[in-house]
Amino acid sequence: MRYPPAHKLATRRRILDAASRAFRERGVAETGVDDVMRRAGLTHGGFYAHFSDKSELVAEACAAAFESAVPNLGRISSASTAATRVRLLIDSYLATRHRDNRASGCFVVAVGADMVRLQGPARTGYARGFELHVSRLAQALRLESDPKTNRDRVTHLLGSLVGALLVARAMDEPAQSNAFLHAMRRRLRAEYGAETRRATPVEPANDFMRAF
Repeated sequence: MRYPPAHKLATRRRILDAASRAFRERGVAETGVDDVMRRAGLTHGGFYAHFSDKSELVAEACAAAFESAVPNLGRISSASTAATRVRLLIDSYLATRHRDNRASGCFVVAVGADMVRLQGPARTGYARGFELHVSRLAQALRLESDPKTNRDRVTHLLGSLVGALLVARAMDEPAQSNAFLHAMRRRLRAEYGAETRRATPVEPANDFMRAF
């Protein structure tokens, strides 16, 4: 049976969405094609109508995952001041719900370690998506008027956020992890001029988990 092009595109989208969630939850190395297709509600044999191999799937899933951040980056970008924009990002990224919801969270944290061990289309696809994502993030935050200085500051912030989330997820004791996230939020707010006088720990109200 021949399906219309729109059906094939929709099926491909289902596979990419399933792969993106699976890679976030389990990592690339621990996720097989069978698992991705099962999550998508499809058979293993149907995979090769869309992708030549897992490496191609990883490359396209990386591109799709970074693309899914665009709407939330747009919402952050619409805030009127740099302090508000950076606080939105810091507070949402270092929220306990982001820590606890890996399937819809930061793609950089989820697959970064895997990429060190991969080569070919998967590694190239991730590198391209990441580079574009950093550029978009720099445009959204607009921390400095000079483009190079702005990108340097945004790159530094990105590294700090990714490292903090990775450590928080690795902690066994929830209370210890919560305290660590709160401390990192306050430290980064102060460093980037987004701190307030509120002293009581408050869980961030804005949810931009897909901002990464």
